[in-house]
Amino acid sequence: METTGESNPSIRYAGFWMRFWAYLLDLIVVGSIERLLIKPIFRMLEIPLAEFNMFAPISIASAIIFYLYFVLMTKYFNQTLGKMVFGIKVIDLKSEKLSWGTILFREWIGRFISITVVVGYIIVAFLPKKQGLHDLFTDTSVIHIER
Repeated sequence: METTGESNPSIRYAGFWMRFWAYLLDLIVVGSIERLLIKPIFRMLEIPLAEFNMFAPISIASAIIFYLYFVLMTKYFNQTLGKMVFGIKVIDLKSEKLSWGTILFREWIGRFISITVVVGYIIVAFLPKKQGLHDLFTDTSVIHIER
């Protein structure tokens, strides 16, 4: 199993732009799920869709869909649909399998920190293993996969 750059020099770490385009595609997927599932259910139950604050029911439902998508896809496939399309996946630099703790921290807390501190994503372009701030916290990285 390809786990670290030191033990396998053939690993190609995915850079900023590849990860950016994969993430953008994932946002389209998540937005589509919300439009196809959540909004019709909310309309059927007559729950307002026009509220735009952090604690509005639509905001909470959207956040749950967002995090469930990233956590479950990363746990079971090591990649989201966006990463699949672009041929990249998440690896743990210490072991073969991503643990629930690693994934939850990376996708939930780490992503929140990276979004809050925008440089958390930009540093991917400058680090040797192309890690974002959330990757550094969890000792993970994103690599290209052979097709």
